[in-house]
Amino acid sequence: MIKEWKLIEEIADKDYRVFKVNTVKALSPRTHRVGEFYTIKTNDWVNVIALTEKKEVVMIRQYRHGSKEITLEIPGGLVDNEHHMEAALRELSEETGYKGERIVYLGAVNPNPAIFNNLCHTYLVEDVKKISEKNLDPDEDIEVELIPVSEIPDLISSGKINHALVVVAFYLYFSKNRGL
Repeated sequence: MIKEWKLIEEIADKDYRVFKVNTVKALSPRTHRVGEFYTIKTNDWVNVIALTEKKEVVMIRQYRHGSKEITLEIPGGLVDNEHHMEAALRELSEETGYKGERIVYLGAVNPNPAIFNNLCHTYLVEDVKKISEKNLDPDEDIEVELIPVSEIPDLISSGKINHALVVVAFYLYFSKNRGL
């Protein structure tokens, strides 16, 4: 029977503004040895599937420094001293200029429980309309693109959408909206 490990010590190693790296020492309930692990503490994240009345998804393209590629994603970002629903609506507006009235919570996943402490929450915002220009952070460069929701499965299977948290967001969407 798997048991939780006993926390011996947790030390903050480095603060990188949007996340902190910690060293954790914990006692194994099986071997009774102390292991050392590294964890990343960060705020929760949000993803937004925004649909126009024509059932087009408001997608974004942006350069990602980790993969060194321009990716096709949905709006999203960090929850910052607010409820995750407010963060989702804020990110949608800032990154795309779109806003909608009907908001549905689709669920949350743990991005990587081996090292992260946070959740990524996904929202569906329906009947969105462009109401303003984008309001990007200085280090963001985003292009908005409308894609019919019916094309999303093919974009995922072809690898054109390959961001794991975006794929999971669409899984949550399609599992709750079968037949669309």
